[in-house]
Amino acid sequence: MKPFDKTRLHIQKLAIPIIWILVYMISSICIAQQVTNDIKVMDETNSFYAFPWAGGMNSMQFGALDMNLDGIKDLVAFDREGNRKMCFINHGTPNTIDYSYHPEYAGLLPELYDWVIFTDYNMDGKNDIFTYSPGYASMMVYQNISDDQLEFERVVYPYLTSYQGGGYVNIYVTYADYPGITDIDNDGDLDILTFWGLGSFVEMHQNMSMEKYGIPDSLDFEQVTYCWGHFAESDESNELYLDTCLFSTRDEQVARNDLRHTGSTFLLLDLDADDDKDLLLGDVDYPGLFALINGGNAEEAHITSIDRSFPSADEVIELFSMPAASFIDVNNDAKNDLIVSPFDPSTTASEDKQSVLLYLNKGENNQPEFEFYTDDFLQSEMTDQGSGAYPILFDWDDDGHLDIFIGNYGVYQYSYYENYFLRSVYKSRLTYYKNVGTSGNPVFQLTNNNFAGLWNKDMLGIFPAFADLNDDGNTDLLVGNEKGNLLFYRNEGDNFTLANENYMNIDVGEFSTPQLFDLDKDGKTDLLIGEKGGNINYYRNEGSNSQPDFVFITDSLGKINVTDPMFSLFGYSTLWFFRDLQNETHLVVGSEQGQIFYFTNIDGNLNGKFTLSDGLNTLLDTTGVSFDRGLRTGASIADIAQNGTFEMIVGNYSGGLEYFNGLADVSPGYNENLVDGNINLYPNPTTSNITIESEGTEIKSISIFGMTGQLVFQENLVSDKNQHHSVDVSQLKKGVYLLQFETKKGRINKSLIIR
Repeated sequence: MKPFDKTRLHIQKLAIPIIWILVYMISSICIAQQVTNDIKVMDETNSFYAFPWAGGMNSMQFGALDMNLDGIKDLVAFDREGNRKMCFINHGTPNTIDYSYHPEYAGLLPELYDWVIFTDYNMDGKNDIFTYSPGYASMMVYQNISDDQLEFERVVYPYLTSYQGGGYVNIYVTYADYPGITDIDNDGDLDILTFWGLGSFVEMHQNMSMEKYGIPDSLDFEQVTYCWGHFAESDESNELYLDTCLFSTRDEQVARNDLRHTGSTFLLLDLDADDDKDLLLGDVDYPGLFALINGGNAEEAHITSIDRSFPSADEVIELFSMPAASFIDVNNDAKNDLIVSPFDPSTTASEDKQSVLLYLNKGENNQPEFEFYTDDFLQSEMTDQGSGAYPILFDWDDDGHLDIFIGNYGVYQYSYYENYFLRSVYKSRLTYYKNVGTSGNPVFQLTNNNFAGLWNKDMLGIFPAFADLNDDGNTDLLVGNEKGNLLFYRNEGDNFTLANENYMNIDVGEFSTPQLFDLDKDGKTDLLIGEKGGNINYYRNEGSNSQPDFVFITDSLGKINVTDPMFSLFGYSTLWFFRDLQNETHLVVGSEQGQIFYFTNIDGNLNGKFTLSDGLNTLLDTTGVSFDRGLRTGASIADIAQNGTFEMIVGNYSGGLEYFNGLADVSPGYNENLVDGNINLYPNPTTSNITIESEGTEIKSISIFGMTGQLVFQENLVSDKNQHHSVDVSQLKKGVYLLQFETKKGRINKSLIIR
């Protein structure tokens, strides 16, 4: 397989200095939610991640959608694990993968559930949305009504219907099926293929919009066949049978109740330039994507051959489990490429770190030739920990700057079959990102991907807590895990030793998530533990810091349980107590359903009920942010940038992190409301001096920042609407810089290249 040539990803590595500044410092104003991207994160090779706070990727679906209405199709990435939406703006550079992350557009999309297909049903040039309708085993539809802003209107709810058996009934599509929606009969409107729930055959629901009205703007379907393509899928495996339609009616299928369809994915496209639709088919519990060749025609499909080594014998897709594919032009060459990712609804069945396969199309759209490009498209530029990410802020090296430690559920290793059931194996790790920045300008770098050697212990659900538990001057480590107990790792200076596999015989059941924190303000570190049940356990330290004695007080601290019975029987509480500048205690709790809960009224109320607050936006100085962040979340809050404001880092089951703060000044301009103004600077690039001219814009000050955010030059000016000013930059090193102009109306940013 061809390795991932990262020099071809326009936003990455070699192009990072320019694109990083232009994208992240001179980005557009957040439209719907202030999710900032200004704290930088590097890998172990000193390369900046392009999308460090995008949140990770596991089971992905992709759609093309013009979000900024510039005439270029952008990319929406949807992770069914947590129903997370990630928005990437396409800058349209020909023959180049050229995306930047823009979370602000996610708030303009409707809620999506389990699966989504972006396609234009009314042929107005704007892609609409088909998505699963929870509780109805069908789909709902949103029409794209964008004018001067991205906007959708729900036109089908609670489910889409089709004329079947004498009346209009639900088009049956489960949460475990990914239907095919395209113009199958080439008449100009969109048709639908899906497996029927009790059978092994594919139904076609023909859109009658053109036949009835002569225009494609209606969603008027009729089931015209229960056996599209004349093939059947085994109910016990991914075996396919050609030239078969075993039963003449669907009623006969009902009588054969031994047939059970369990989940498949469809992608319809023309693979052989014969003007009909072939089918890429994925199946639950299996890693392959089969190409079913239509030897019939657009009006009467007939699958005559199967390519089980798609796209080629050398590059066959092997992706656990149940791959789903999207056909989208990724690199702006007018040829649709293939993006493949797991669709299996289980959270413990699929690849997670290398789960987005990209194949570039070297052929044509009606006869593609797919060439492997990468197995971690976009996700390689994120802080992606696999399955689960539980961030903990702690100053490990005592340098005065908070570092990040990330536990996780695990990283996918391999799959196997046991008595015909798919089993997948994961291993958990603890990852250390050291803060290599400065006060006011944190920069996190991947330093240790196997902190304390925990990767070698074959655990799941690692969750760390730090404190000196034996008063030897070294910070020790408590490790929560899926078994519900705690492991004590003693810090011996240059390595960790597992001193106790069942620390103080504490066991909270399953998925212990500890925090060491002086809750009652008596000067001694207490132990708080979340768990699978969604509650919080409180163990008060009745010993000393040098010899702690954690005594059980309650398993319902604050009367908190974050379990949502409408979503799950379990809560998977993860907790983070912290204090503000007035020494008042606060608490945020992550949960199975993804919501971050914020509690106050804690001090002096340890026996009472904590107050659930809606003030997290106020605390973080954000506006309109939804703190429902996916699935099985964890969060930490602190003044990371040491600027007097709180920042919050959130992890989720997709393995990634998100960063929230409305007043971050880490690298000025990232999330400022930038204004327009007539300011010119030349020459640019330069080797020594630059001249700054302004017409009608009063400049109050000029600041120059390096690519790591440090202030390298600042000068105050006498305010004048027409200015002509020279700045000597000959002492600055070669590179890319941000020029920030303070004006009476606000800030204006420009980029500067010094050669």
